[in-house]
Amino acid sequence: MAEITKEMTIGEILRTNPAVAPVLLEAGMHCLGCPSAQGESLEEAAMVHGIDIDALMQAIAQL
Repeated sequence: MAEITKEMTIGEILRTNPAVAPVLLEAGMHCLGCPSAQGESLEEAAMVHGIDIDALMQAIAQL
């Protein structure tokens, strides 16, 4: 499986590994299908939502 990075867009991440969706939803990112998910990086989305990107990346890595 391809590595998921914080530079990837949410759309790229979900295409790479759809199992990440529940982790993102649990973290408070309910914008998985919105246009922003196709254009902003995971790191940018985390910043907008006030989510600690390092903690989010750890949760994703545990999948």
